Amino acid sequence: MGVLRIVLQIVFIIICIGLTVLVLMQEGKSAGLGAISGAAETYWGKNKGRSMEGKLVKITKYLAIGFMALAIILNLNVF
Repeated sequence: MGVLRIVLQIVFIIICIGLTVLVLMQEGKSAGLGAISGAAETYWGKNKGRSMEGKLVKITKYLAIGFMALAIILNLNVF
């Protein structure tokens, strides 16, 4: 069981590094007042899920879920 714990810890570290890099790659959400005037209803605003920014957000969500799941599993001390 010790080998499985080491493998999970290595995967956990890789997810931590990937999550940090992805968060730093994303643009800031400083469109606060621009969204009020309707600037968000442009072509790029409607198709945000298909853009690179949308892909980064999706990957970040999946890595965050993996991070939380592995953190809980490693904290259970079953291995």
